[in-house]
Amino acid sequence: MQMNKRTLVASLLAAAGWSLAPGLCAAAGKRLVIGFAQTGAESEWRTANTESVKSAAKAADVDLKFSDGQQKQENQIKAIRAFIAQKVDVIILAPLVTTGWDTVLKEAKAAKIPVILESRNVEVKDPTTWVSFVGSDFVEEGRRAARWLLDHTRDTTGDVNIVELQGTVGSDPANDRKKGFEEVIKTNPRYKVIRSQTGDFTRSKGKEVMEAFLKAEGRKINVLYAHNDDMAIGAIQAIEETGLKPGKDILVIGVDAVKGAFEAMMAGKMNVSVECSPLLGPQLMEAAKKAAAGETLPRWIKTNEGVFPQEVAAKEFPNRKY
Repeated sequence: MQMNKRTLVASLLAAAGWSLAPGLCAAAGKRLVIGFAQTGAESEWRTANTESVKSAAKAADVDLKFSDGQQKQENQIKAIRAFIAQKVDVIILAPLVTTGWDTVLKEAKAAKIPVILESRNVEVKDPTTWVSFVGSDFVEEGRRAARWLLDHTRDTTGDVNIVELQGTVGSDPANDRKKGFEEVIKTNPRYKVIRSQTGDFTRSKGKEVMEAFLKAEGRKINVLYAHNDDMAIGAIQAIEETGLKPGKDILVIGVDAVKGAFEAMMAGKMNVSVECSPLLGPQLMEAAKKAAAGETLPRWIKTNEGVFPQEVAAKEFPNRKY
């Protein structure tokens, strides 16, 4: 039986353990192998982020080696070292916190494995240990949340007392969402953050910390600003359990724009969610292929996002993919 040229080449490559798949690394003549060190599954956002990366890898016929860090930096560092030992082509890291990565990223650089950061950034002495960051502008997200608040309450009088549920201590989105929010509200002395504490980006911790805020401040609280929607949803439960009405007695601001937030807005319990898209998979696969081929990538590949107030929730909900 005669074979055409492509079939013959494919057969020879298959015998060597290689393929002519669309996700192949052209320089090496084999499938692109990516190691993905994820933070964990602490929220709806993170779950959607994982699914986006996995589905994009499958669509691109990329061999994705996935590691769930379970909210521990040491687990992520172990995963990166395992990827280095396995000689993957590219490492994607969603860093749990910003610091503590210098040594392991130097090891990846020494092994000539490009590292792409996704969803969160890092602070390292040698910035050449990573090639690109794919993700959002967290400072701008904080600004957007504050701008909505100032606009929404511009016709009110008196002090506006805010409680803040911060994300994971030391994480890029927690630091930057706080920074951006404060940058805008400090322009008006009426707006005061009277309590601020981490809720670790989880629904259960968000509820627990909000209970403490309510116990300490009670009806003095006018606004809740949560660094993600999961914490906001947990806090809504705490507000309801005290007999207050979330969305009315206490304005509720979240970040991420997950489906759960839209459901809360449609129920009148949440006022706005600032978008932070987790659907980074396609951008990451494109960036990884270019990095593996030795191409220079932009230092920051940004995602396009918006702000969704309660008034548009019902209309936008059917369009949400996460």
